[in-house]
Order: sequence, then structure tokens, then C-alpha cells
Amino acid sequence: MDEDTRYEAVRSRDARFDGEFFFAVRTTGIYCRPSCPAVTPKRQNVCFYATAAAAQGSGFRACRRCRPDAVPGSAAWNVRADVVGRAMRLIGDGVVDREGVGGLADRLGYSARQVQRQLTAEVGAGPVALARAQRAHTARILLQTTGLPITQIAFAAGFASVRQFNDTIRAVYASTPSELRAAAPSTGPAARRAATPAAGVPLRLAYRGPYQATAVFDLLTAEAVPGVESVSGPRGRRTYRRTLRLPYGTGIVAVDERPRGGRSREASAESSGAGAGGVWSGGRPGGWLDARLHLTDLRDLTTAVGRLRRLFDLDADPYAVDERLGADARLGPLVAARPGLRSPGSADPDELAVRALVGKEEAERLVLRYGKALDAPCGTLTHLFPEAAVLAEAEPDGPLGALTAALADGALRLDPGADRDAAQEFLLTLPGMDSATVTAIRTRALGDPDTAPPGAGLPDTWRPWRSYAVQHLRVADQL
Repeated sequence: MDEDTRYEAVRSRDARFDGEFFFAVRTTGIYCRPSCPAVTPKRQNVCFYATAAAAQGSGFRACRRCRPDAVPGSAAWNVRADVVGRAMRLIGDGVVDREGVGGLADRLGYSARQVQRQLTAEVGAGPVALARAQRAHTARILLQTTGLPITQIAFAAGFASVRQFNDTIRAVYASTPSELRAAAPSTGPAARRAATPAAGVPLRLAYRGPYQATAVFDLLTAEAVPGVESVSGPRGRRTYRRTLRLPYGTGIVAVDERPRGGRSREASAESSGAGAGGVWSGGRPGGWLDARLHLTDLRDLTTAVGRLRRLFDLDADPYAVDERLGADARLGPLVAARPGLRSPGSADPDELAVRALVGKEEAERLVLRYGKALDAPCGTLTHLFPEAAVLAEAEPDGPLGALTAALADGALRLDPGADRDAAQEFLLTLPGMDSATVTAIRTRALGDPDTAPPGAGLPDTWRPWRSYAVQHLRVADQL
């Protein structure tokens, strides 16, 4: 999109582009999402940015009305397989906060200087600035949805000091942490006090466009491994729960099936969790999934949210997908029947790879025999899925042993920044690994939007969204 096209999207308050770019107003010093309901600024006063971090780096603060930091992520980073796309996925997973820029560069196979240069050229901000913007958003969530002490929130969000935390909040939101907490919409002090780590952090997982939650929850229900996952409630109002192994500790998440969203400015303005999904312009589709996250260490919040977004494919651009696939004679009726159908990913890529190889029943056996028991079980959730290193030592022979050994020693990486082609080539060298299993791992664990089952003969005109085409065909029982 050129800048004139972006300005037209701003003039029409087009929510389809929320998260795809941001605009800032020089006369006010504020940056917004395209669908912001405020009076449209004059063209000569507007500048555009690829990321919120870039806008912040230019001295603009986040709009308090449209909360541009709370939009879904850009779908481009999931589609792109180059170093910038891989870097953005890793930063979203919290790698810079845990391992620094050097760790990010090592995972990408580039020097820190090269990563800095490429990110700055493409998205207008380097890895430190992008991670800083992410920390600020995490801090806002905790300030406005929990009653935790501000000092504890500072370190939970990933800041190195309280002073750094205070300075960042002032720069990004033009408010002190206390003022930001007091401005939380629809949540009084009593509600925030109730949202403690023991009670879980309430989240609103935003998505753009229509969202076919039923199809996603049907898949999760069919795949659920007892002890690690559970699905309860009637179809249409189910709750998906699962355990999470995270960098600093463990977690349990509950996500509700029923999508919610704002159809008016007032309803949308109430969002305060990990993404406001309301749509400002005339009730276009868009919204969020309600979730609650219990963590043993709040430093894992950013990573956990990122993994849930990948599992539920919440950063997808359904407008682009449906436009391409809907033009096809075979897929057109399927897309019309289910606009916004998603291609789910995974909450733990290594776990997904093992499950794709061994199947559901064997996965359940592995959980019962080798999974780590939770210190405090939650209903039927009793275990974490066993780590690759544990499985490699316990059952070193055969295809399972080969896969888990490669995952454990780092020969095979399936993290968000993994090189998809390299991972696929390595997987195909492992014993017992056929093309169909590798395709499933690439689609789900690596989040590739453009994969197809071997021999399916899907046309190139469905690129780069063949993973979504496969979902349409499967849901319609045509594959």
C-alpha cells in the first residue's frame, strides 16, 4: 500500500488494516490504529509506520481512545519466511527479553548488526525497540487487569528496573503507571484486586475480520490429549483448557469458544486485555476470544499470549485469504459458507511434532508415563507434555527417539523463528517420517500458511494460502 491508500483506509476507519500499519498525527503527537474513531486528521499532518515501536521511536504516544498497541499482529510476519519475518516471530515469543539481541541473532544465523539493519529498514525499529513496545503493552495489561503491586508488574513485564519501567510507560502512554491503572475501562479496584495470579490474568485475544471459532474448537476437541488438554461445554459455548510449559515456569489457560466483539465505539472501548478486538466502523466483523491465564511466573505472560495467538491463528488476515480463495470456482462456495476460517497452529511446536508422529493414543501414553505432574492439578489437567529430552532418554529407539533426540540437542528447531525449508528437509531425513507427517508439522508447528498434503495437487492460484484451502476442504469433507 502507498501512503495515499493508507490515508483512504484511515478516512474510512477501515478495521481490516488494524495492526497492518499505524498512523501518527504530527500536530497532536499521537499515533493510532486505522479504525480510530477520532476526527480524521488532515493528510499533511499524517505519517505512517509499519509498527507501533516505530511510531514510539519517533516520539509519538499511543492514542488512549483506540489503543493501537492492542490490535492483532500483522499477518505478514507469519507469511514471510525471510529473516525479518522470522525475527518478528521470535521477538513476539519474548526471545529478546530472555536472550538479548545476541541470542536473537544467533537463532537467525546472522550478526546482531545485520538483524538491526534489516529490521530498521523494513519495520522502522530495531529489536530492542520492538521488545520495548511489547513490554509496555504487557505492563498495561497487568496494570489494568490485576491488582499486583506496580513494582512486581515492572519486573513481570520484563523491565530491568522500576526506573526503566516508569520512563517507558510515560513515553509510550504519556501517563504514569498509577494514572494508567486508574484509567482502566470497565474495571474498578475491586475487580482488579480479584485478578491476582492465583485467580489468573483475564485476557481478550483479538482477531481481525470474521472468525470461525466452531471449526477451530472442533479440531481442538478431536485432538485433545487427556491430562494436558480438555474441552468442556456444549458446542458453540465450549471452553478449551490446556497446560503450558514456558521459559520461566508453567501455565494453565482457559479459552472460551464464543467470539465476542464490539459493534459500537462504546462497546469496543471497554477492551483492556491482550488485544482489543472491537471494530469502530459500522459493526464490521472483528472481536476477541475471552481467556484466563494462570502462570507460576508472570514473566511468561508475553510468551504465553504469543503462543495462544499462534494456536488459534489470531493474527491471520482473513480478508486477504478469502479474497484469493473465494475467487476460485471450487473454493468460492466454501469460503462464502465459512468466511474467516482459520488454520490453527500450536502452543508448543516440539509437542506438536511428537503428536503428529505418534498419534493421539500414543501421545496419551507418553503423557501418563513421562509427563511432569502439575504441583496443583486443575480438574482433569494433571500433566505437562513430556519434554523432548525426557523422551529421547526414556525411549531412544525408533522414529520417536530420532525425532526427540534431534529436538533435544538443537539439531532440529521448530521455534517461531525456524527456517521452515531447512526444518522440512531435516525432518524428511528422520526414520519413520513420511511426507504427510512433515506437512502437518510444517503447517501446525511452524505456522506455514501455504502448505498442502503430498499428492493433493492443489493449484498454484491458491498460493500463498493453501493451508487455509486445505482447512476449507477438510471442514467440508472434500479432502
